Amino acid sequence: MVSQVEPQAVKEMLSDGQEIAFLDVREHGQFGDGHPFFANSVPYSKFEVRLVEVVPVPSVRMVLYDNADGIAELAAARAEALGYTNVSIMAGGAAGWKAAGFTLYKGENVPTKTFGEILEHEYDTPNLTSEEVVALTKENPNHIIVDSRPYNEYHAFNIPGGICCPNGESPLRIGELVPDPETTIIVNCAGRTRSILGAETLRAFGVPNPVYALQNGTQGWFLAGLKREEGATRSYPDAPTSEEKLSALRTQAKARAEKTGLKYVEPAEAAEWLAATDRSTFLIDVRSEEEYAADGLPNTRHGLGGQLVQAMDLWVGVRGARVVLMDNEMVRAPMMANWLHQIGNDVYILNGGVDAMRGVNIPEIPAYNAEKVAAVTPAEIEDDMQLVDIRTPRAYRDGHIDGAAWSIRPRFEHLRLSADKPVVLIAPDDGTAALAAQRCGELGCSDVRQLSGDAAAWSAAGLKVVPVTTAPAEDETINIVYHWQHRNNPNGGTAEAAHAYLDWEIGLVDQLDDQERASFRLAPL
Repeated sequence: MVSQVEPQAVKEMLSDGQEIAFLDVREHGQFGDGHPFFANSVPYSKFEVRLVEVVPVPSVRMVLYDNADGIAELAAARAEALGYTNVSIMAGGAAGWKAAGFTLYKGENVPTKTFGEILEHEYDTPNLTSEEVVALTKENPNHIIVDSRPYNEYHAFNIPGGICCPNGESPLRIGELVPDPETTIIVNCAGRTRSILGAETLRAFGVPNPVYALQNGTQGWFLAGLKREEGATRSYPDAPTSEEKLSALRTQAKARAEKTGLKYVEPAEAAEWLAATDRSTFLIDVRSEEEYAADGLPNTRHGLGGQLVQAMDLWVGVRGARVVLMDNEMVRAPMMANWLHQIGNDVYILNGGVDAMRGVNIPEIPAYNAEKVAAVTPAEIEDDMQLVDIRTPRAYRDGHIDGAAWSIRPRFEHLRLSADKPVVLIAPDDGTAALAAQRCGELGCSDVRQLSGDAAAWSAAGLKVVPVTTAPAEDETINIVYHWQHRNNPNGGTAEAAHAYLDWEIGLVDQLDDQERASFRLAPL
């Protein structure tokens, strides 16, 4: 039987200097409604797939928690079946953590967003309101608005005239984008964090330009009654190719690394770390998606530098793990490592970058290989089959097969499935289907299949596809983070939602206890 550990003991584990995977196995919407500061979301609906990705070493100390509803026990059994040997469950779940006197934080990416607020205060980040930006752009033609988000976010909507240059790319490309040192640079994101980090990245890199963060980003722009641009395609220029320019950029990044106290690691030693069975190491390529697709190394992870800083829990599920960043110019990796170090991670820069790692034997990244669920075509659907749609609530609402019930893996028992009738899963991917099928088997269903095709194929086969706007019910969509402040309006877009979101970000720092605050280690600007 998996042992239980009290919340106070878990709290102490989180700062004892040893590695720990502190995992919230509730669904992501429940996680967003309130979780411990250092917890990582690994929902039971995707548990095995996500677990091996973010917790690669089976011997790591692991603590799981839920809502004291038995899901953690199910997850623990799955973890042990995969070979994890040091698994325990936090007594009382999330409510037990709160009852012990500890804070449950709403939202996601909480440590990073908290760090952004601390950074703004400690560095006194220059910022402009939306109204001030409008006035400046009228008075000063020598300015540029740099959107710090990935292209897909930028393309959806942006500040008019802004150019996409994500934070991870800006140190390498800002000189090509803004060659005039007198040009005023205004950095924006959707809210606050990446605006602040983007502005401070350029300041820490030593650009001579006046640099400002757009206060409250596109949400502040919206609240000011200003129109956002949609569908823009402007993006950052190519990186410099001259060795003289690259050498200068490399020198700037190295100076920042030295000021922060960053550590470098040689490729051979990094490979040894990756092969170790007593410590977790993550090797992450922080270059652009295009570069990684063109020549990324096998058995390496890819994380856009700025997004890695914004949401490292998507890649790393072990507190205290070693994180090794690499690019090719030794510019982007040091600058992103600069922030990850200050957020409290054990981060290293790969000396020589991606090319230096070529030819080095890199161990395979663990992956969950489930037995594929038997397929059934739309034409083979029969009246006695139990259809269970496990796609996103939005996909279900847009159009599902008439008679299909929406559900997710931890709630299958609520369906009261008949063991005597076939179950047909309508799934977004094979991995999710495999995990759902495993749970159906635990509930006594031996004939479980996966439906092939899409809505068009279903309709062509004569199945009735219907939209719905009232189901699943709000309290059932526990796998979606609606940022709680607009749970009844999952698309956002209201002034009330924008105000609530910004208030949440600003208010994070005041919730910190001494342990959480001490996890940050700001370096001099």
